[in-house]
Amino acid sequence: MVTFLSRWLIRDYDRPEDPEVRRKYGVLCGCVGIGLNILLFLAKFFAGTISGSIAITADAFNNLSDAGSSLVTIVGFKLAGQKPDPSHPFGHGRMEYLSGLAVSVLILLMGFELLQSSVDKIRAPEPIEFSWLSVVILLLGIAGKLYMSYYNRAVGNKINSAAMKATAADSLSDSISTTAVLAATLIAHFFSVNIDGWVGVAVACFILYAGYNAARDTVDPLLGQAPDPELVAEVEKTVLSFPPIQSIHDMIVHDYGPGRLMISLHAEVPADGDLLEMHDTIDLVEQTLREKFHCDAVIHMDPIVTNDEQVLKMRGKMCQLVQVIDKRITVHDFRMVTGPTHTNLIFDVACPFDVKQTDADIKRQVEEIVDLLDGNYNAVVTVDRIYAAKN
Repeated sequence: MVTFLSRWLIRDYDRPEDPEVRRKYGVLCGCVGIGLNILLFLAKFFAGTISGSIAITADAFNNLSDAGSSLVTIVGFKLAGQKPDPSHPFGHGRMEYLSGLAVSVLILLMGFELLQSSVDKIRAPEPIEFSWLSVVILLLGIAGKLYMSYYNRAVGNKINSAAMKATAADSLSDSISTTAVLAATLIAHFFSVNIDGWVGVAVACFILYAGYNAARDTVDPLLGQAPDPELVAEVEKTVLSFPPIQSIHDMIVHDYGPGRLMISLHAEVPADGDLLEMHDTIDLVEQTLREKFHCDAVIHMDPIVTNDEQVLKMRGKMCQLVQVIDKRITVHDFRMVTGPTHTNLIFDVACPFDVKQTDADIKRQVEEIVDLLDGNYNAVVTVDRIYAAKN
């Protein structure tokens, strides 16, 4: 249904990287979610009323909260699609994350309310009236939620939306909780064992867990999470495909919402190269990154010596020696400045964030390594923390 509607209602539906197309996908899925969840709420609330089951009623209100979540998602996509303005030069893309956070809060509140009601039901259990109509409604509810999980995950992957992926996970957990409610209904009828309140607690716990996961997935990008290692590797591969560039370092990826990235990095280039030619190459690399990754890109040129045998030999030696500390540590911006009493080895060491040693410890160890070299060398070291690219 969603595929048919997207082809009918969304112009250029096959271009999900377009911000406007992406926004329309989010609004469409939100509208479908509201409609289906309201239908499920009405059906399950009716079934819960005629049977007197707190578990079925809890499951019904869970669907109602999902309808509210879909409404918040629509608002989030609408606001996120606004153009940049003087107060928000990078756009409003993070509104999608905020809407996802609001959805997670609603889910958590509903989970706590249902948990309290279920505990009350355990303390004062009431008989449940069995109805095959209720069984059919619950089966339809399971099928409906599985379908919602499928299309939300498919569209979420297509447009790279954390909010929609969270909705898909929530729908899958809802189908599991509804299955538990159905099992409790059948057990009460065929075995005369009333576990309605306990299943209500289980459903509430599923809801709380889904709310926690949704909150985590939206809070991380708001706080500023590390970029996807595959993205880092692809950016590095793209930049290094331009011959004058020797290596890159100090890459920073800012996420201003899905499809709104800013990438900055330093590129090492030969110090004896033609400045205008290299500047033209850097401009071309920036343009390539913008077109390939749909981002803003800024590259800083770092000139390095490439034709001095002594410098190249010492740089190679330092690249090997620093890996004694950790094999992932690399050297960049290497220079040698010779004075009357000693030679300064000036360089930065790039170290992944997950290396447990502190920057001060790493710097001290590098300085000790340099002190052991033959000759009168002094280390001037800066420690940079870097994203780890996917191997």
